[in-house]
Parts: sequence; C-alpha cells; structure tokens
Amino acid sequence: MDKYAALKTYFGHDTFREGQEPLVNALLSGRDVLGIMPTGAGKSVCYQLPALLLEGVTLVISPLISLMKDQVSALVQNGIPAAYLNSSLSAGQQAEVLRRAGQGAYRLIYVAPERLLTERFLAFAQATPIALVTVDEAHCISQWG
Repeated sequence: MDKYAALKTYFGHDTFREGQEPLVNALLSGRDVLGIMPTGAGKSVCYQLPALLLEGVTLVISPLISLMKDQVSALVQNGIPAAYLNSSLSAGQQAEVLRRAGQGAYRLIYVAPERLLTERFLAFAQATPIALVTVDEAHCISQWG
C-alpha cells in the first residue's frame, strides 16, 4: 500500500493537508523530522501514516494520558493496531501490552515519558524492531530533557 492509499483507507482523506506530505515523505525516507503545527492541523497523521508503512513499531512519547487514550481508540476504530502504556494501566496490563507488542501485535505504542526507563520497557525496546520514535506534545515534556 502506498501513502495515498493508506491515507484514504485508514484516515478517510483523499489528499494531505498543507505541510503534512513533506513530513511524511521525510519520515518514510528515514530522515529526522521536526514538525511544528497548530492544534487541529493534522500532525498526528504525519507520524501515524508512516507507522503503517514502515517495518517495526512506532513509539509515540506523549505525557497526556487522555490524549493518548483518545488517539489509540481512534486508531483501533480505524483498524490500526495500537496500544498505550501509562499510569492508568495496572502492572499486569502494562506487562500484557509489552508482551503483545513484542509479538508484533501493534503498529503504534503510545508511551508516557516516565515509562521509557522502566526495566520492562527497556527490555522490550532492545528486543523489538522500532521503526520510528516520535514525541507528541513536546512542549509538555521539557522536564524530561
């Protein structure tokens, strides 16, 4: 599937919004990207679409638990396997997400910054092909440097 077919199939759009396609192209070609877009401009599609087309899992670092839940719910509703790891999950639920992720069950995993350095997550990250790492809502996580 190419980027246009994926855009239509999973997100229901025939064309990219202004600024999206250059970011998607850069990510698909393996380049680092900094995308600064206003709320509602469609920045999530800029990393979600490449996540569908690249081999491996995409990690989305986000400090906003409610946004994480909403994003994952919308992705799953659109047929995109996704999960999240944050403090709203019990230790058992987090272990299950990582177990399933290690088996390739998800294309995207949203992760709260404080979960990144846990032993369990580091073991997962070392053993799993990671296609992309993105920081969403970067202005909220400056304290993690």
